[in-house]
Amino acid sequence: MTNVVAAIIKKDNHFLIVKRNRKKHLGLKWEFPGGKVQENETFEEALIREIKEELNIKISLQDKIAEEKYKDEKIDIVLHYFLCTQEDGTIELNEHEDLAWVEKKDFDKYNFAEGDGKILALL
Repeated sequence: MTNVVAAIIKKDNHFLIVKRNRKKHLGLKWEFPGGKVQENETFEEALIREIKEELNIKISLQDKIAEEKYKDEKIDIVLHYFLCTQEDGTIELNEHEDLAWVEKKDFDKYNFAEGDGKILALL
């Protein structure tokens, strides 16, 4: 099993979601940004690094709010979700196809990656 971290970045009652790269597993599905935890890295360090690499912004982490397991024919992961705020920087999409700031009531208008299904109800 691989540990994966995800940032729940909230601003003005909107959540940042990103569309996966079309060339990756679950391509073009929406998700919360983040990525794999590397060896000798804490979840917090991994999430700060991943968000800087993927979106070119600095975040601060508040709390870990959920943990979900997801497995399909290609991946077996544990997703660790952290509530975050954007500290500084302008978002640049270095890996994703698109981004959206979405209110919770509009989550159902987006085709989320299956692993994110349960977290949507918790927010």
